[in-house]
Amino acid sequence: MVSGLFVSFEGIDRAGKTTQAGLLADALGDLAVRVREPGGTPVGERIRALLKDPSTDLGDRAEALLFATARAEVVDRVIAPALADGRVVVCDRFLDSSLAYQGAGRGLGVEAVGAVGRFATAGLEPDLTFLLALPPNAAAGRSGVSDRFEDEGVALQRRVLEAYERLAAAEPARWRRVDAERTAEVVHAEVMSIVEEAIASASAKAPA
Repeated sequence: MVSGLFVSFEGIDRAGKTTQAGLLADALGDLAVRVREPGGTPVGERIRALLKDPSTDLGDRAEALLFATARAEVVDRVIAPALADGRVVVCDRFLDSSLAYQGAGRGLGVEAVGAVGRFATAGLEPDLTFLLALPPNAAAGRSGVSDRFEDEGVALQRRVLEAYERLAAAEPARWRRVDAERTAEVVHAEVMSIVEEAIASASAKAPA
């Protein structure tokens, strides 16, 4: 059996994370377990609806804590069991999103949000994280359903992208920066090549 592998996709809104997570999960077939953040559990999906609703009036710290709550649920109930089963978990966002959006974008502090996040995840981190790099102005021109975060405009997305770039630079062994201005098919081909290499490496390290 292939050793469990945890893959996450990060980037600003409309960078193509959901599309690429879906393409990867489809390509991996039964080996993959696909989840999204926030979401992935009954509680997480209810929190997602609240956080995404443009009519929700929510303080920044409360927002960060709701993300952490949803994350704790999906780690305990879905991600950790799947990894223990030797599956490849494909996650549309994870803790890095909170570091970028709430820590940097909202100004709560990356260290403070990270401390809450590590408690929520019990220290679990992805093995491989893709940063789908797309300029905010280009993202704004893509079609999609608006939510609380997109409604705040390009300034927030710019702060978030800058934060992502810093996170990726700080952990080059985990992050892979991918140019998301290209077609979905071209991006997927690059992602698939990197993931196949990671699976082969994990398999080679797994006990016989």
